[in-house]
Amino acid sequence: MTEVSKRILVTGGSGLVGRAIEQVVADGEGQADEEWIFVSSRDADLTSSSETKALFERHKPTHVIHLAAMVGGLFKNIRSNLDFWRTNIHINDNVLHSAHETGVQKVVSCLSTCIFPDKTTYPIDETMVSVPIPARNPGKIPFLLNSPLRCPQIHNGPPHSSNFGYSYAKRMIDIQNRGYSEQHGRRFTAVIPTNVFGPHDNFNIEDGHVLPGLIHKVYLAKQSGSALTVWGTGKPRRQFIYSLDLARLFLWVLREYDEVEPIILSVGEEDEVSIREAAEAIAEAMEFRGELVFDTTKSDGQFKKTASNAKLRRYLPGFQFTPFRKAVKETCAWFNANYANARK
Repeated sequence: MTEVSKRILVTGGSGLVGRAIEQVVADGEGQADEEWIFVSSRDADLTSSSETKALFERHKPTHVIHLAAMVGGLFKNIRSNLDFWRTNIHINDNVLHSAHETGVQKVVSCLSTCIFPDKTTYPIDETMVSVPIPARNPGKIPFLLNSPLRCPQIHNGPPHSSNFGYSYAKRMIDIQNRGYSEQHGRRFTAVIPTNVFGPHDNFNIEDGHVLPGLIHKVYLAKQSGSALTVWGTGKPRRQFIYSLDLARLFLWVLREYDEVEPIILSVGEEDEVSIREAAEAIAEAMEFRGELVFDTTKSDGQFKKTASNAKLRRYLPGFQFTPFRKAVKETCAWFNANYANARK
């Protein structure tokens, strides 16, 4: 019998990405020397330093995937920017410091493409997060040998005003990761996914992200025989990544990726779709035959935040992403089958 050498704690384990990782592990992509522990807000209030420390001391993880966060769609962010800032700053600081204090070997945190300045050039890539400057003590920090200390460029401009609280809190994870690496030699890194969707998402129309919100809207419009109203012009463009694809990439980052510098996890630039195209794909998947109406009195948010996955492709040139329409169809089927219990 293989001895367990990795105890992997997943914060935010009941959320969209956490449930996807749990499914991928259960489907055979876990390894014999790994023990996976998925925790949620029911297990500990991560805004409390004492509860976070107690959680770490109870489970004694060797590795952490940090997904826990206060999240929401465009309109929830607009209403509650301060809440997003304060809650996420507390969560991130408590998780990373508890990981340090209890000797966790590696932490992989989750950032977002919203960390980048609103006014920037496209496509976004990792060089915009940081540029090399000489490390003060690279010989004492093996983890930095191939990733010298970095000076962040994401601070060259503010993020989009609609979600500045969440964006700045996520930016600070990168600062903390490099600080723990420089001062304590910790292997703390992060990934930057684009727009994630899939089963177990939050399908709340007011507070959820755009794609699950649209799925719920189509479901209700089909039930009532009414038109589908899409907020905004439908023109903004997004790269959507299926949660099960992202889960498989998280496993690779945890096991194989050894840079402090974050890595963008995304489909290619050529797979970017407009909100109109996304709505049409959902309507097709759910066999909705009604009219699509665009409410242009509602904000569009950021027009685009196109990201390059060239670095990921250098590491994993053969990785196969689930085609967008197939992933949408599977997500819609899950929502239809689990409507009574889905978050909404």
